[in-house]
Amino acid sequence: MSFLETISEASAEGDVAAIYERDIERVGYLPNYSRLFSLHPEAYLAWRGLIGAIARPMDERRYELATVGAASRLRSTYCSLAHGKILADKFFESAEVGEIVENPDASALDEVEALIFELAAKVADDATSVSDEDIERLRRAGLSDRDIFDVVLAAAARSFFSKVLDATGTLADPVYSELDPELRQALTVGRPIEGT
Repeated sequence: MSFLETISEASAEGDVAAIYERDIERVGYLPNYSRLFSLHPEAYLAWRGLIGAIARPMDERRYELATVGAASRLRSTYCSLAHGKILADKFFESAEVGEIVENPDASALDEVEALIFELAAKVADDATSVSDEDIERLRRAGLSDRDIFDVVLAAAARSFFSKVLDATGTLADPVYSELDPELRQALTVGRPIEGT
């Protein structure tokens, strides 16, 4: 689950108990990332506020594509699975999500979506590699500077969360083992799923 010893559900009090309760209600089980942040609930609450502020004004499909673009480049299995599953549940067929991660240029993405995925991956991989031409291509494709900034924010925020999870050995929840096998394989880009 994690290299660090976290607070058990039975021992949770105060903010940690409230976080556990909210996250169980939201996803139906206690995620491993919630357990990890039991060590610093204030940081988790700040993260939830930040990611909500970034995601709310964005088109959900674009937000999820930017998130998977960043997470897959970071080799974050946990975040790739969580957000790849959302893409598969809401926007694409499972096989298409696998293609997007493995070869975005030859996938079901339109031009704008491919550029968003590429920018998010570049931000996560090496933000100094983002060029004025990258931004101009997005502008020519119809994105406003605010749209572009939102993609950068989504990718940078994902970098924080993914790195925290991977640096602490926090594995993706066992529920992701139930995904379509091809999708699960495409989205397992780093550490394994817990129990596999």
